[in-house]
Amino acid sequence: MIANHQLETITKFIESIGLRCNAGEVKHDSFLPGIDIVKGCIVYDKKKVISPGDLLHEAGHLAVLLPEHRQDVTSPDVNGDLEAGGAEMAAIAWSWAAAKYLEIEPEVVFHDAGYHGDSLNIIENFSAGRYFGVSLLQWFGLTKERCGNVGDDTVVFPCMKCWLRY
Repeated sequence: MIANHQLETITKFIESIGLRCNAGEVKHDSFLPGIDIVKGCIVYDKKKVISPGDLLHEAGHLAVLLPEHRQDVTSPDVNGDLEAGGAEMAAIAWSWAAAKYLEIEPEVVFHDAGYHGDSLNIIENFSAGRYFGVSLLQWFGLTKERCGNVGDDTVVFPCMKCWLRY
């Protein structure tokens, strides 16, 4: 059973940044159990979702797309104008930033049942500041990578200037 307070926190955040996220029945085998993306809307089946953090990851996939791709995208092809590997790395970095912003433990997003067994490696590397995918978020104008002296007024990952690519 997933934690209702985390689910509520995450779904409210997703909606607050301008993405659609609705409870519903996910009947078919989806890429992530109990979660699907249909015409730019994250649909989740509360009975089937393994972790509410999976919603953040899927939101990350939508957030890094151009608006014209974001509104029409349907699983399993959620890459829009991006290559699959780049889309995945950007979604991972984005979901790390979102978890930090929401003060959610990384293990909620990067849980044992996900990421092909690499969840612990992602958590260890990101916790140590060894990020990947952030250069894509910077390219999209969402944040900046820390490179030397970036200045006091610069928003640096995992903080975000904005949550959606435009």
